[in-house]
Amino acid sequence: MNSKTRFTSRVETYTKYRPSYPAEAIDYLYGVVGLNETSEVLDVGAGTGIFSRLLLERGSRVTAVEPNDAMREAALSASRNHPRFQAVAGSAEETGVQDASYDYIVSAQAFHWFDRAAAKREFRRVLKPGGKTILVWNTRLKEGTPFLEGYEKLLRGLGTDYEQVNHQNISREMLNDFFRKDGLSEARFDNRQVLDFDGIAGRLRSSSYTPQPGHPGYEPMMRELRELFERTSENGTVNFDYVTEVYWGEV
Repeated sequence: MNSKTRFTSRVETYTKYRPSYPAEAIDYLYGVVGLNETSEVLDVGAGTGIFSRLLLERGSRVTAVEPNDAMREAALSASRNHPRFQAVAGSAEETGVQDASYDYIVSAQAFHWFDRAAAKREFRRVLKPGGKTILVWNTRLKEGTPFLEGYEKLLRGLGTDYEQVNHQNISREMLNDFFRKDGLSEARFDNRQVLDFDGIAGRLRSSSYTPQPGHPGYEPMMRELRELFERTSENGTVNFDYVTEVYWGEV
């Protein structure tokens, strides 16, 4: 499926059930990386605007670039009246914005969908001299608790194309090649969602590599999820743990 359209039918679950990012990670961007209230930030692959809104809260001016109409509309709806926000149709490879117009480019949970060579050329074009690119992922932990390990097994067994599109396929070599030589910096922060069964079911359905209602694999997947939840939950919830990874530098 085209990476620019595969989330169209998942906007509602994505908006409701995807995790945000820890305050410590945003503090790091403003305390170490250098963002501030005067920063012009381009959020590329902005989706429903989860990350954009965190930057707006800190006072930065944000332009969200998103190729998927439904996701872009969700981002606009959430921040429509914010004076420092705009959302435009575009992609990492063709943002449609002016040359040398942004201090920072951020990409949260999206870089693995990009044509890296084309995106690198485009990022260089739109960044101001000395501008920096920031890549962020909430990386789901795959082991450490019976729930996390069971969830990973469920995805490998019943996901549609999980192995192919998992963002953890992005290697260190790929990151080093994208950033300037010896210019890559990084940081990591703990993140967690505490979810009841409706929450964990919604979180599962928000992933593009899981079958949707009507697909022959949907009901088996939901049955297995229910069994996993009943086996591993405590007091009606499970912990969905992540490490928030931040990679940044000049490209």
